[in-house]
Amino acid sequence: MNVLVVDVGGTSVKILATGQEEPRRFPSGPKMTPMQMVAGVKELTGDWKYDVVSIGYPGRILKDRIAVEPHNLAPGWIGFDFEAAFGCPVKLLNDAAMQALGSYRNGTMLFLGFGTGLGSALVVKGTVVPMELGHLSYKKGTYEDYVGLRGLKRLGKKKWRGHVEFGVERMIDVLNCDDVVLGGGNVKKLKDLPPGCRAGDNANAFLGGFRLWEEGGGQQQLGRSKPRHDRKEVKKG
Repeated sequence: MNVLVVDVGGTSVKILATGQEEPRRFPSGPKMTPMQMVAGVKELTGDWKYDVVSIGYPGRILKDRIAVEPHNLAPGWIGFDFEAAFGCPVKLLNDAAMQALGSYRNGTMLFLGFGTGLGSALVVKGTVVPMELGHLSYKKGTYEDYVGLRGLKRLGKKKWRGHVEFGVERMIDVLNCDDVVLGGGNVKKLKDLPPGCRAGDNANAFLGGFRLWEEGGGQQQLGRSKPRHDRKEVKKG
């Protein structure tokens, strides 16, 4: 089975399919609708073959459906029929959770993605728990206002780094993690990673998208609001 993974971000959409070595991308932005996203993906995958699609979405997924419109894209995502648009089975997962799924090794792992906003997910003994830590109140706004792209542009690198370090340390203290992965395009702007953290790789989002369709993955979608025993177990590797 060939899987097409679509990683939808606030500044670009990145795609990769089974058997392909190099991902492809095209710009997104605040005016991109879901139909435009699908059209862009189809345009770039005319020479690729795929049977199913995994979509990493920058927002909350509940019961296999988009629950909240994205902050950094055009509206219209709630209720959009991706399976009809692509003409094949589709699985939706929060984009940070998808990268967390691809980054996981063992134990309890916290993933924080520093990109346009702040993505977050927790993986506990192989169970992925999508989170929205970026929306927690912080100073005069939210964490995302200070450690996301808006905060970086407003504050400058030095102050931005200070807020990142403080926020990461606080979340580690609260969540009692064995492993912390910092991902997203802006991690490279940090001089040093906070203690106890390792750098992620954006390519892990593709690995997470492929893992969604591994044996047993079709029984349930990650990101559902369901009891723990009914969530997907990730193979350790």
